[in-house]
Amino acid sequence: MHKLRVGVAQINPKFGDLDRNAEKHIEYIREAKKEKVDVLLFPELSLSGYNLKQKALGVAIDYNDKRLIEIANESEKMISVVGFIELGFAAQIHNTAVALRHGYPAYIHRKLNLPNYGLLDEGKTYTAGRHLETFSIQPPWHTSVLICSDVWNPALVHLSVVSGATILMIPTNSAQFTVSTDFSNPDSWYMILEFYSMIYGIPIIMANRVGKEGGYEFWGGSKIISPPGGKVDMVASENDEDLLISDLMYMDVVRARAKLPTVRDSNLDLVQREINRLADSIGYPNVFRRDTLK
Repeated sequence: MHKLRVGVAQINPKFGDLDRNAEKHIEYIREAKKEKVDVLLFPELSLSGYNLKQKALGVAIDYNDKRLIEIANESEKMISVVGFIELGFAAQIHNTAVALRHGYPAYIHRKLNLPNYGLLDEGKTYTAGRHLETFSIQPPWHTSVLICSDVWNPALVHLSVVSGATILMIPTNSAQFTVSTDFSNPDSWYMILEFYSMIYGIPIIMANRVGKEGGYEFWGGSKIISPPGGKVDMVASENDEDLLISDLMYMDVVRARAKLPTVRDSNLDLVQREINRLADSIGYPNVFRRDTLK
């Protein structure tokens, strides 16, 4: 009952080649439709490649671009979540994921948490998004799309879930040693995804890319996780392109959240009050001040 068939397309986009990458998207979409997939997730910036920097302007497109329209038309009733460089409002450039179906965009997410540490400097290229929303895949399934480092801000995951998400979709471009040489990106990603799935009783589909580009080595390992307890359903190859398909059951979410009611007990009034209090403080609040105990 309320089964959702999800797919993850782990691909190796060609750097800056929108036409060739769009063709690859359509190949995977056709394969997924044969398998009756409801929603297919591609990696972050799947249409353009990742490390574009100053070249990003040359491949920035809007929603009327013929390649996005082609992908949307090919998707038909299936939702295809595609990553691209968006030429957006007020002539701003965004790292964007768009959900396409029935020939048009159904939902967009502009990356909120632009990483500027280690080997990463997205803040020099993109404008951060300003909103976090959910959208309906098909009743009763609702999702949020969080792009890569968005997930490393736990508040954004929490907001997604309390906003109604019953599945999280996470497109990434995670490469080895981008944080530091002693920080394992694969191990760290698997740890936080399984934690989020367990504590929020939520399925997670993560699409990472593979291949080498501009000094980055992308490790693949895309993943489908389902509750209860952050159960790993499928993991993709670490070296090759791949297509993962799995069936998720809504009652697994219901049972997981009944056993561990993190969503029920999220206490938004308390969180909002404390955020407002901290925002009104000058600098860091003094824990010894009497008014902080009120």
